[in-house]
Amino acid sequence: MPYIQEERRQLPITVHLIIINVIFYLATKVNSDYMYSTFALFYPGTPWFKPLQPLTYMFMHGGFWHLFFNMYSLYIFGMAVERIMGKKRYLILYFLCGLAAAAAQLGVQALDPAIQNVPTVGASGCIYGVIIAFAMIFPEAKLTLIFPPVTLSAKWMAIIFIGIELFTGITGTQAGVAHFAHLGGALVGFLLTWWWYKRRPKNRDHSYVHYD
Repeated sequence: MPYIQEERRQLPITVHLIIINVIFYLATKVNSDYMYSTFALFYPGTPWFKPLQPLTYMFMHGGFWHLFFNMYSLYIFGMAVERIMGKKRYLILYFLCGLAAAAAQLGVQALDPAIQNVPTVGASGCIYGVIIAFAMIFPEAKLTLIFPPVTLSAKWMAIIFIGIELFTGITGTQAGVAHFAHLGGALVGFLLTWWWYKRRPKNRDHSYVHYD
């Protein structure tokens, strides 16, 4: 019993991730040149690329509102997904989605040399993967957008978000946003969640909570 009580007092992984993101943001406010040149994701072959950047870029953000909306989304969706997946699978999901987002963005940069010197920052690829996982685990959960204030099921909201990202990525109608990075994270979130949960027989109970 004492071990179980101690386990319950531990902060969720989602909260730890939010804290790390906030620490990176505050450090960027102190010395932005060092933080961006060291931890943002640059295209390999540029003078600023470092091997750990495909991991560290996910904790960097371009401003307060970029950080706020990402961390708000992570808290809303991540807490629920973490309770179902457990800590280990949730961390695997988070980081693999972030790495997939980095790979997708580097692929876009490989096709467009004009943006190879532009750094990529943000946890959006990870969060898109978490949102897709949430929509697959809780497809009928009702979600209300801030603007416009409409309520949709999680599965339809995810489909709409992915459609918007695909459209804006192909058309380039929203410059400065790594749309294909978001799609890369979403794809891995879909594949991992399908492999772990949705490929099971339909009569299997998916409502359990998996702690590890």
